[in-house]
Amino acid sequence: MGLKSRLILMNFLQFFIWGAWLITIANYWFGTMQWGSTEFGAIFLTLGISSLFMPTLTGIIADRWINAEKLYAILHILGGAVVFCFPMITSPDTFFWFMLLAMCFYMPTIALTNTIAYNALKSGGHDVVKAFPPIRVFGTIGFIAAMWITNLSGSKASEMQFYISAAASMVLGFYSFTLPKCPPQLQVVGKSSFVKMFGLDAFRLFANYKMALFFIFSMLLGASLQLTNMYGDVFLDEFKFNPMYGPDSFVVKYSTIIMSISQMSETIFILTIPFFLRKFGIKQVMLLSMVAWVLRFALFGFGDPAGGLWMLILSCIIYGMAFDFFNISGSLFVETECNPNMRASAQGLFMTMTNGFGTIIGSFVSGKLIATYFTVEKVVIENGQEMIKHEKEWPNIWFAFAAYGAVVAILFAILFRHKHNPEQISKTTVTH
Repeated sequence: MGLKSRLILMNFLQFFIWGAWLITIANYWFGTMQWGSTEFGAIFLTLGISSLFMPTLTGIIADRWINAEKLYAILHILGGAVVFCFPMITSPDTFFWFMLLAMCFYMPTIALTNTIAYNALKSGGHDVVKAFPPIRVFGTIGFIAAMWITNLSGSKASEMQFYISAAASMVLGFYSFTLPKCPPQLQVVGKSSFVKMFGLDAFRLFANYKMALFFIFSMLLGASLQLTNMYGDVFLDEFKFNPMYGPDSFVVKYSTIIMSISQMSETIFILTIPFFLRKFGIKQVMLLSMVAWVLRFALFGFGDPAGGLWMLILSCIIYGMAFDFFNISGSLFVETECNPNMRASAQGLFMTMTNGFGTIIGSFVSGKLIATYFTVEKVVIENGQEMIKHEKEWPNIWFAFAAYGAVVAILFAILFRHKHNPEQISKTTVTH
């Protein structure tokens, strides 16, 4: 198997693991286990909490003490073992701690995937900006494949989604021991300060005004990403409570497949990244991402399963630009701007800001806003008894998210300064 094929398989399994449950866990949580919304918000906080320190910590370890591919393998094996235990849990509080442990193993592997791929491509004399996106697109294909398998197998509200994920994690873990070697690049000689010893010098990137702003806006965009992961599938599924559509609506029955259009769109936009980065530069590409987030949320607010179905579909298509032009381009920007001896640490820091602080902001603040301002109590009759039902005002929720995205985009356009240099982008082809 050639180098690119090996990296393609790695990326496919990496995101297959996540796609098996990330979008559908809400259906398992609320529908099958009948657990509460407050505890569900805490579940997504685990992504942020683990991303605050684990990507940076594992990046430091990979930069200094252990081959990245070996560390990557160990994390996936341990993560798969924890996810395998999810169906055995009967308490939401216990589920939180197991999820936190699983995310401590999984979240750093996202950054390590980039580190391993970049190192292998550079060692092979490839242009990273040109070669990486077509490889990374198979990660999105893996995510889509997992979503479809979960939905079509009838597992989107059952424990099978976790078994599917755990099995894929184990396979990737053992496969990773065969990946191209990615040894530590930074050797500490003689005495070294605490900061250098533990690779914390990656945080010195904040001393650079441009990089500091980049990481801050990465955090703000990271908040937008988790909003659709948390609420997208549930939003579509809850159209079943509207008598105009009901539980037999196509959108309700196949909500996960509808959401997978977002990932299908990613596969297209990933391939356009080399062109857009060279033509317009990181600032314009990230600004396009921010505008796309505004449209993503606004179209969800206006859409419905009937006359507004095209808006739901268009929103999912736009998601591809919103996600890729931020995540993939941002990762490549970090790779081109940072010293090679802290490449894994810098990628870990990028993950910390997006999936760490960004996820915490998105999960916590959105949960509070929805509960306080966008949830109404209604008295309904079920089985001859009056019951109080909490309904979410979905259009207003999505419009609020769109307004947030617009503010972020305007601030970024005004504050972020970066002189586009196409030649610098091309210089990611480096030999060792």
